[in-house]
Order: sequence, then C-alpha cells, then structure tokens
Amino acid sequence: MSMPVIYVVSDSVGETAELVTKAAITQFNGSGMVLKRFPYVEDIEHIDEVISLVKMDKGMIAFTLVKPEMREYIQKAAKIEGIYACDLIGPLMDQIQELTGKVPLCEPGLVRKLDEDYFKKVEAIEFAVKYDDGRDPRGIMKADIVLIGVSRTSKTPLSQYLALKRLKVANVPLVPEVEPPEELYKVPPEKCFGLKISPEKLNNIRRERLISLGLNDQASYANIERIKEELVFFEKVVSRINCPIIDVTNKAVEETANEILNYIHKK
Repeated sequence: MSMPVIYVVSDSVGETAELVTKAAITQFNGSGMVLKRFPYVEDIEHIDEVISLVKMDKGMIAFTLVKPEMREYIQKAAKIEGIYACDLIGPLMDQIQELTGKVPLCEPGLVRKLDEDYFKKVEAIEFAVKYDDGRDPRGIMKADIVLIGVSRTSKTPLSQYLALKRLKVANVPLVPEVEPPEELYKVPPEKCFGLKISPEKLNNIRRERLISLGLNDQASYANIERIKEELVFFEKVVSRINCPIIDVTNKAVEETANEILNYIHKK
C-alpha cells in the first residue's frame, strides 16, 4: 500500500507548516509519508488546485493560512471533497485573540521577516567585530559605512551601535606614522565619516584610559602636542577623501549615530 501524501499549504514560505507536520510524522516512526510543500498560496484558485491534487493522491492537507477567508474556504472545500485538512495556526490565533482582545494582523510571512531582520543584525555585528580597528582593509570595500578617526574617538562602540541598525561598519584608525590603506581612497566618499574631536577632550579621554590601565598618564599617547599632530594628520586624510566630518567632542554614541543615519537617509 502506497503511503498517503500530505500537502503542506502556506501563504508564505511554508517552513513553519512543514516543521510542525514533520514533528507529527516522527511520532509514527517516520512512516514514509510524503510531504509536498505548496508555498505562497494567496488566492482561491491556488486552493482549488491543491484540493484537486490531494483528492487524486488520496492525501490530506496541513495548512498555515493567516487570512480568515482563506482558512474558511480551504476547510469548506476540503469537507465537500471528503479530504482531511488540518489548520495548524488558525485555532491558536483565535485563542490568542480571545485572550488578549487584540485583532491579528493577518499578514503572511511575518515570522520570516522577523527572522531575516534578526540574522541581518547578527551578520552586521559580526562584520563590525571582524573589521574593527583596521584589522582587515578588505572590509572597507564591503562596508555600508566606514568610520575614520584617531584613537579614542568612539569608533568601535559606534560601529557596534550602527550594526544594531543592520549596517555593516568598518573603522580605520589614523596614525601619522602609518599610511592609511589604499582602499580608503577607493570607496565612495559618501560612505565614509570622519570623527573629529577637540585636542583637549581627547587629551582627557586618553589620560583616563591610561590611568584605568595602570599606566603613566604622561605617556606620549596622552601628550597634547602629539594629539594635535594626530589631528592634523586626520584633517589631511579626510580632506583628501572629501567625506563628511562629524564633531564627536561632546556627543554620545547615540547622537553621532543619529547624525550618520540622518545623512544616509537624506542621500
């Protein structure tokens, strides 16, 4: 005897319906049932087509349709043809509506949209870590945004914050003794953002950093003349790139990020 076919019907990709159906089948020791997925079933004609195939195969339907009219139609059509049709999501939605008093959106594919958003965010965070602090200049060409600045201008936290907005960010530290990577001059200038800071503010930040590390705060790293030299080099590089410059002297990371996002949206 041939095994019956279960038609997995969905108004989206159909992953949820297939996973639930597979979970049910495993309780029958993997009985050899065949699954056929029918994704993006969005109108009555598609349902009629599925009903005809199921009837011919003497199978059944497991479906996740979020629109009430579609759920009602497939159940009625299946009943008329003597076909089993299992609603995998409708009863749960109905009970949640009754419990909360809220009306469901009835929009197909929302789970997948949420998943895609989550994975894009994770990918952007991993990108920011991989291409942090100029570790690999190849990231400059792949990035959505490139941050440029001397040490302690919040490049790393800003990269992570923007990654939460699903933007791939690389950052490049500038040091007078080291020529910036050539990629920095090849990337479109509107993708680059120079992070400017006052010498006095940077001096305070660096001194506090050295103290927190148990080091002498009089080191050249926090020397005001050295800092001014670095900032002159910074101005020279960003002028050559001709990219936007943001003064981060008295700004929180969120404020700087919002300036960058507003600039991008305007573009």
